Amino acid sequence: MANTYTISDLAQEFDLTTRAIRFYEDMGLLEPERSGPGGRNRVYSARDRTRLKLTLRAKRLGLSLTEAKDLIDMYDSPRDTVPQLKKFLVVLAEHRQQLEAQLADLHANMDEVKTHEKETRSLLNKANKAAGAA
Repeated sequence: MANTYTISDLAQEFDLTTRAIRFYEDMGLLEPERSGPGGRNRVYSARDRTRLKLTLRAKRLGLSLTEAKDLIDMYDSPRDTVPQLKKFLVVLAEHRQQLEAQLADLHANMDEVKTHEKETRSLLNKANKAAGAA
């Protein structure tokens, strides 16, 4: 029998809440089987575990869940990897551009903070000298 996992197993392994896993399920990223009375128990497959792992990796890269789902779904389709790889490169290039813009904004903000710190230290020194002279 193939490996199966409960929602608690996956939550513990990936340090997530069961609520987060149910959210990923609602987004269509996971598709567990149902068992028990009324289908209350979720049974996750090795495929679901892999999809969760890829989702978390995409999230760490800063991709949206929609982008993650699109990419992960491509891997479930027939194994023509060229379109998958081209799509992934496009997504990564767009994301890199976004990160580079954010980084440029952070550098500009940091430069502004440094300028204000320098001006404030200068004013404080002048104020201290004036207070000491009085």
